[in-house]
Amino acid sequence: MRKILLISLSYFLFASENNSTLDIISYNKNATGFIRNLKLYKYPSWVSKIILSSGKELYFSSPKSMFEFYLRPAKWPEFKIKSEDDFKEIYVTDFKTLKPINAKGAFFVYGSNKISPAGDDLIPFSSYQEAKNFMKSNNGKRIFNFKEISQGLINWLNDSL
Repeated sequence: MRKILLISLSYFLFASENNSTLDIISYNKNATGFIRNLKLYKYPSWVSKIILSSGKELYFSSPKSMFEFYLRPAKWPEFKIKSEDDFKEIYVTDFKTLKPINAKGAFFVYGSNKISPAGDDLIPFSSYQEAKNFMKSNNGKRIFNFKEISQGLINWLNDSL
């Protein structure tokens, strides 16, 4: 009886932990990404999310789209973003596990043969080793951390130099 109780409790804790992680980036079938207005459910492995200090949640159809907003928030004055403090949380979907991860701790592969619904993109991973493995097997060119991604790189990916 005790063993069954422990197993049940372990399963409950594991399920609760996984559900809360998955709830970080949850959306319904009608949700569209900000910037490109693509249906998120069609591209779950690419979804990104920014939660603003105001509580507003913005979803994006790819990491590149998320960086377009993050790096140039003044382009959308309705959100009244004045500083880094206006960004509460930023998430991307780990390309291998399909789990939401903190974007600021992620590793992004540039130049691979995988493209998002937004075209050439940055492929996020929670670990450097996973990013490196993916880069080697998918002709990636370089791994960036969050702070290394610039507007110039996003322009390059968008072919708008």
